[in-house]
Amino acid sequence: MPELPEVETVRLGLAPVLEGHIILAARLRRGDLRVPFPPRFAERLTGRKVERLFRRAKYILAALDSGETLVIHLGMSGRMSVYAEGERRKLGNYVYDTAPDGAGEGKHDHVVLETDAPARIIFNDHRRFGLMTLVPSNRLDDDKLFAGLGVEPLSASFNAAHLAKMLKGKKTPIKSALLDQRLIAGLGNIYVCEALFRARISPKRLAGSIDAKHIAALARAIKQVLKSAITAGGSTLRDHAQATGDPGNFQHRFLVYGREGLRCKGKCPGTVKRIVQSGRSSFYCPRCQK
Repeated sequence: MPELPEVETVRLGLAPVLEGHIILAARLRRGDLRVPFPPRFAERLTGRKVERLFRRAKYILAALDSGETLVIHLGMSGRMSVYAEGERRKLGNYVYDTAPDGAGEGKHDHVVLETDAPARIIFNDHRRFGLMTLVPSNRLDDDKLFAGLGVEPLSASFNAAHLAKMLKGKKTPIKSALLDQRLIAGLGNIYVCEALFRARISPKRLAGSIDAKHIAALARAIKQVLKSAITAGGSTLRDHAQATGDPGNFQHRFLVYGREGLRCKGKCPGTVKRIVQSGRSSFYCPRCQK
């Protein structure tokens, strides 16, 4: 499943052709994804201006001038492809191809949006675990998709003091605590492994036992690894692609994730080990991470 950096990368790719633009037409090629589309979904999108494009946890949100917000979740395999009309054009920091014949007509192309950028945006999801819906903008925080979500790890609110408060007294492993979306929104398995390595903390340590020095290092590491991953376009392990269609590159910079049995990239002769915690693989160096 795409994690925060992958979702943010897609949002950045959509922004030049969606934020501040009007959705001229919306076309649905089926009646549902993970859940049914809301009533009159295409009609409620058509003619609407996107006033703001932002992210909450692993959701992309487009605030519309109608007072509703378009909510997009990529699920396991969802992709947002962007095509700009005419010759190859540069929109913001992204370059898109002209839409080829049949773009939007593929077997797994489920939603097609035409904007006045001009551009065509196609939501493709062969597993159909993704989601698109509309939520009243003034009730977004109370919606079942967002109620109870924790702090955004890239926000100013997330710092060492906030992290220490969240972890105080917790008897669960730090790896499990960091994956709890009620504490930190959008943080996923790959980047928790990478951040714990950078902070030199074992994923097996009890969350409430970590001292102030290591909590400060962990808060910094979480922000650093997420920012680096976004700059690299996210990590492509299976399905993720940027809005341009290009794969992410951060997987080439992993220090521990997926490196079981390989030499530690830290300053030690250790070997990366894999364990399973709550059904998820944890990669770490037993010598570096205490």
